[in-house]
Amino acid sequence: MKAVGRSRGGFTLIEVLVALAIVAMGMAALMTALTSSASTTIYMKDKALADWVALNQIEATRLSLQRPTKGETDGDADMAGRKWKWHQEVMETEVKGIMRIDVSVKPTEVTGDSNWYTTISAITGDALAVARGDIDFYAREPAQGSGGPGPNGNPRNPGQPGQPGQPGSAQNPQNPQNPQTPNPTPNPSLGLPRSD
Repeated sequence: MKAVGRSRGGFTLIEVLVALAIVAMGMAALMTALTSSASTTIYMKDKALADWVALNQIEATRLSLQRPTKGETDGDADMAGRKWKWHQEVMETEVKGIMRIDVSVKPTEVTGDSNWYTTISAITGDALAVARGDIDFYAREPAQGSGGPGPNGNPRNPGQPGQPGQPGSAQNPQNPQNPQTPNPTPNPSLGLPRSD
């Protein structure tokens, strides 16, 4: 008589161990990717907040309406419930009257001199100071008969044909080659020479 062997219906111990090792490596790679993604998201949030702190410091310097002093300054700021350390450096540029401002920012818990999350540069100068008041561009009044809405939202008459020098006129005595384009008359309060 022949001995009848039992048929196997499952996995061997080696097969189960190999399958578990493959699953463990896959799970480890997945956890590494998730951790890296979470760390990157947190860093990008902190970097955006650091950008805002730097921009706030630059605007505070500009809005003081005083020429910033050349050199380096350190300070602290609060943003989004956290403390931030900023470092500002003001330097002259090659253009007279224009200064460059560099602001570097990092959270206060980050140590080291080179671990800044962001550095933003801006310029400030004479053009950003209080207006001198020698030219008032807002003092110009619109010319009579110019287009645009009049009272009650009705359009104004842009000029009658045949009136020299007015919009809509058939002829401009100051410029006979171009009868449709009148020469503008500057406002004398602006200090510009008159053309007539």
